[in-house]
Amino acid sequence: MMSRIWPIALAVVTDSLRRKVVYVVLVFAAVLAMAIPSLPSYGLGIEDAVYREVALALSFVAALVLTLSLSANRVPSEVERRTVYNVLAKGVSRAEYLVGSWLGILIVTGGAIAAFTGVQQLIALARYGDPMWQLWQGALAVWLEMGVLSAFAVAVSSVAGPVVVVTAALAVLFVGHSRSTLLGGEGALALKPFYPSLDAFNIVNPVAHGTGVPPLYLLSMLVVFVGFVAIALAVAVWLFGRRDL
Repeated sequence: MMSRIWPIALAVVTDSLRRKVVYVVLVFAAVLAMAIPSLPSYGLGIEDAVYREVALALSFVAALVLTLSLSANRVPSEVERRTVYNVLAKGVSRAEYLVGSWLGILIVTGGAIAAFTGVQQLIALARYGDPMWQLWQGALAVWLEMGVLSAFAVAVSSVAGPVVVVTAALAVLFVGHSRSTLLGGEGALALKPFYPSLDAFNIVNPVAHGTGVPPLYLLSMLVVFVGFVAIALAVAVWLFGRRDL
């Protein structure tokens, strides 16, 4: 199976690197990161914490734009150009095609986040004399959340166009971080265990204002990631399998 999934993933990576959006997002995010130290002072002793907080926010926004731009039109464009037929005709199942597409997007997003985090560290070292290694925990959290979001986007894109995909993905992102708001009150406590929350990936406070999170918490993020991605890709395979090509 992996012998058929990996070539699809690598093709997605190659195609993504040929698109200007990857480099535009990275350059724009890097320029903004270099501008962080010029922000107004927030008080003596917490300036570096403000840098980490804004840096994580920039990483999230850059990764979100990149994830949506890569995943929203991936399947629809392949179907429209009829290139998906050539892939499926080579003995690749629809499930392998979707998983390979998602894996390629995950690899590109991970590489972009890693490059951006490296730039942030260099800026932090030059400005504050601290490489701020805890930023990598934040980068991991952003990458895992984007992996979940891209899996959902791939599922929606198997039956809908780019506009619907982006709208649905942003809605899931909002709902996933609004459990306490939408289910506030004692009467909704019973619903909270069944609410698809993405708050497990929100580690901005411990990374920006502390020393990060313990390894056990990182492991819990991986478990949540695997669970959400498995469900999203299973739905994607079911939807794409029912589609007439």
